[in-house]
Amino acid sequence: MSDSTGPNDPKDTKVTDTPLPDQKELEKEIGDYLTRKYGQKVKIVSSGLLPQTEKDGEKQSEKKAAKEEMPFNFHLKPEELVEYLDEYIVQQHGAKAVLATKICTHFNKIRFSAQRKHPFKSSVGQVKNNVLLLGPTGVGKTYMVKLIADKLGVPFVKGDATKFSETGYVGGDVDDLVRDLVRQADDNIEKAQFGIIYVDEIDKIAHAHGRHGLDVSRSGVQRALLKPMEETEVEMKVPHDMISQIEAMEQYRATGKRERKTVNTRNILFVMSGAFDGIDEIIHRRLHKKTIGFEGNISDHKQSKNVLSKVTSEDLIAYGFESEFIGRLPITAVLDSLNKEDLTEILKNPNCAIINSKKQDFMAYGISLGFESTVYPMIAELALAQNTGARGLVSVVEGILLPFEKTLPSTGITHFVVDRSVVSDPDCQLRKLIEQKRVQGRHLKMYNRVIKKEIEEARCYLAEKKINFFKNKGIVLTGKRTALMARQIVEESFEPDLVCDDIVALIEHIKGWEAIMSDQCQLDIVFDDSAIDYILEQEPRQATTIDMICEKTLKAIEYGAKLLRQKKHTQTIFITEAGVRAPENFINELVEKSFKL
Repeated sequence: MSDSTGPNDPKDTKVTDTPLPDQKELEKEIGDYLTRKYGQKVKIVSSGLLPQTEKDGEKQSEKKAAKEEMPFNFHLKPEELVEYLDEYIVQQHGAKAVLATKICTHFNKIRFSAQRKHPFKSSVGQVKNNVLLLGPTGVGKTYMVKLIADKLGVPFVKGDATKFSETGYVGGDVDDLVRDLVRQADDNIEKAQFGIIYVDEIDKIAHAHGRHGLDVSRSGVQRALLKPMEETEVEMKVPHDMISQIEAMEQYRATGKRERKTVNTRNILFVMSGAFDGIDEIIHRRLHKKTIGFEGNISDHKQSKNVLSKVTSEDLIAYGFESEFIGRLPITAVLDSLNKEDLTEILKNPNCAIINSKKQDFMAYGISLGFESTVYPMIAELALAQNTGARGLVSVVEGILLPFEKTLPSTGITHFVVDRSVVSDPDCQLRKLIEQKRVQGRHLKMYNRVIKKEIEEARCYLAEKKINFFKNKGIVLTGKRTALMARQIVEESFEPDLVCDDIVALIEHIKGWEAIMSDQCQLDIVFDDSAIDYILEQEPRQATTIDMICEKTLKAIEYGAKLLRQKKHTQTIFITEAGVRAPENFINELVEKSFKL
């Protein structure tokens, strides 16, 4: 008996290396077959559920690009970061020095390790520069950390310790902070792994004294934070997160693979903060232990103004923290309470968000708002009474100006100045302003005087604080540029940093035109400082205006440059302000002078 095989026998099936068709090709083939057999009665409808195969070349190129792309570029030095913080935050010199130094070291170490042939390896017991901030409410703890994150360009998330519970119990999971960091980084896990996580009200998760048994919202949260604060892998996909579940399903539909996304917390910096009410008593007891007899030393708490600066790990453990938790916060910084003078300086600062925000609120109604400098100490004194630090400034300013913000937009009044009488009795001054035209005229004169003074103060601020910024950019901070930026800061309520960045961008755009004109004229074309200042003064102050001026200048000097090239001694044309104002006259005079030599 012969061993026969049928046409469909597996032994006769040839295995080829033909690649599988993609989804569209497969649907087309099936659709054509059904049409031939059943006509137009049967159609295939795409569900988008078939897995898509990745092309090897694309996959390799994506991996290579991801490997080559560094998620951050950090070269900032501690003193540079302190200088930046000084522009926004008054006092707190010790805390600024500690934060700037340790955060700069953290990220510079990461950068240095990445550039080495053999990167640093994590070792057992290696401790990150996680920071603990202590200080009363409203002294700038959150603001300081947020400023640093913005300056570094790293992802930043903030969470309240009171909203979390130990993993596995009802409540938020501390790992959610890491997942939020990824979302802040536009789902870029690589970038998120170099972010900053800020946890506020950390003092609220200290042990409740006298409490026994399981405490998942206090000691449980401390335990849950231990691994992320050191190094662990955090799963992006969790059962209670519907978004991550949906993303995982879409990923599987597209690729046919289950991808496990995790975030490594080794390089994520944790900053914890809290007011720590009552810890001063613990510090006092440690510093001034009572003894029996004549050696007894009873301290006056009022004499220990800076007692928080003497805090130790022993005090924090006595306050109710696990020793393992405190061990992962090796850096401690203390912020001082703000007094009346400090609050006044905050209001005077050109970067003050409170004053700038109110000016913008009124500006939205076509009303120019000004503040007499004499009102700042009055506002500061009212805010100090609220005992909420700088936060009190917001409520005081809002309380004074809310009636004016409600009424003035309907009156046609275009200028308003907050003076001492407005702060003392806002309701009375509002009635006078509406009823008496004479008062409106007085406010216009006051506004012009106030704005003039504010512009001068902004000019001094730029000359003092921003000189190094422009020097590092290779740009001269001329008097005209300083005055131009000062007016923009005051009249348009822009932050100084934004104004400086805009001016730098415009000057670089002008420098770009120098290169274009040099190539076109085959000579070195340079705008001197007077020409650049003149271009910057033109309205509207934007790139299109520069393009119009430079195009006009280029057309005017192009033929003259051709003549100048015949003179070998002419290699560079320095265009002055006069050259931009009247380029034809400028180039004619230059050619005439050149041929007379």
